[in-house]
Amino acid sequence: MIDPTFGNQTETQLKLLKEVSAICAAIECRFWLRGGWAIDFLLGKVTRPHDDIDLITWIQNRVQLERVLAEAGYEQTSVKEQFRGRQSDFSKDGVDITFGYITNTPDGSIIMNGLPEWVWRQDSLLSQSFMLKGISAHVLNPRQLLEEKAVYKQIGRNPRPKDEDSKKILHRIIVELN
Repeated sequence: MIDPTFGNQTETQLKLLKEVSAICAAIECRFWLRGGWAIDFLLGKVTRPHDDIDLITWIQNRVQLERVLAEAGYEQTSVKEQFRGRQSDFSKDGVDITFGYITNTPDGSIIMNGLPEWVWRQDSLLSQSFMLKGISAHVLNPRQLLEEKAVYKQIGRNPRPKDEDSKKILHRIIVELN
C-alpha cells in the first residue's frame, strides 16, 4: 500500500509504469528510469509524490515506441522545439510521461540525442533492475542522476528546490553502494 499522503496520483503513476514496462518488454525496448522515480526504485520505496515519469531509451526505439504507446491509449503531447528529437512526451490518465532518447557517438560515448555536448558516463545504464511495489525497472546509475542535476543549467533548465533534496539523497545512495 502507498502512503495515503501521496494520493491517487502515485498509484496511477505506478499502474502506468507497470503498463509501459509491459509494452516495452513486448517490443524489446529497454528503458531506464530517471528523475524522482529512479531514486525511489533505487531506495525500494516511494519517498514523495512525483509530477511525472521520466524514462530513457535508445533513439532507434522512438518510432515503434510512439506507435505502440498511441495504440495503447497514450496521447502524444507536443514537445518544445528545443527538445524535439531528444524526447517524446505522452499523457494518460492525467500523468505526463517523457521518453528521452540517447545515442552513441562515433567514438562510442553515450549522449542525449541531438545534444553532443552532454556526454554521459560509460556506466550510466545500470544492467540490474530494481523492484518497487512489485514492478521491476532498470534505472540510471545514481552517479549519472547526480551529474544530470549539475548539467541542468548548461542545457537551459533551472534547478528546482526538489533537485537539492534529490542531490542529497543521491549522495547518500552512492556512499551506501560503495
